[in-house]
Amino acid sequence: MRYLILLPILLVFNVTYATEKVVSYQESLNQFMQQSKSAKSPFSADDMAVMEKAAASLARSMPDPGIKLGDTAPNFSLRNAFGSSVSLQDELKKGPVVLVFYRGAWCPFCNLHLHALQKNLPQFKQLGAQLITVTPQTPDKSAEQIKKDGLPFEVLSDLKSQVMKDYQLYIELPDDLLAVYKKHGLDIEAYNGKGRAVIPVPGTFVINQQGIVVAKQAETDYKKRMEPADILKVLKKL
Repeated sequence: MRYLILLPILLVFNVTYATEKVVSYQESLNQFMQQSKSAKSPFSADDMAVMEKAAASLARSMPDPGIKLGDTAPNFSLRNAFGSSVSLQDELKKGPVVLVFYRGAWCPFCNLHLHALQKNLPQFKQLGAQLITVTPQTPDKSAEQIKKDGLPFEVLSDLKSQVMKDYQLYIELPDDLLAVYKKHGLDIEAYNGKGRAVIPVPGTFVINQQGIVVAKQAETDYKKRMEPADILKVLKKL
């Protein structure tokens, strides 16, 4: 099912949750995967082989992506979707930060994770924490996503890819994989800007007010994301 990396789907679930309920990413993922089983793959065997090869190569080259627990989180200053500068150092003065790297609005798994984080944001805030996301996509694409999905947190654009590199999540997509993407209507450069065929390994870092990484999740399997419940467990201990 790796072809699902390409589907530009924004999912909306018409479910009402109690305030105290922790919304699960995994539950949403399971529902999405179940719905996808009945969908016919638009990708040929050759397309699938290219994507499988790229996934295997990435797993070999990045067996343990992301900075480590106990590391000092690299500071950064990036523009948000509306042109304002946001720095990690300044945001940590307000409380702990949940820092999430995602690939872009085109990625259905990213959207599932952002949806789950959004639903749990009030509980993060009750614990004094804030959510900041970083993506390689351009601010105008982020503004479109914010408007469409009503995202109530910062979406920052890493246009020089330096923050992805500092957090050891940076990926350059191979040409044959890009060709498959474009053949199926997904132009990464249309999201990121010309010449920027890059994405991060999806990663989540919980950073305390001293700037130390106290929890993390980052894997080359793009379907795996840090659960909001796990984030909350860490925040409750700070």
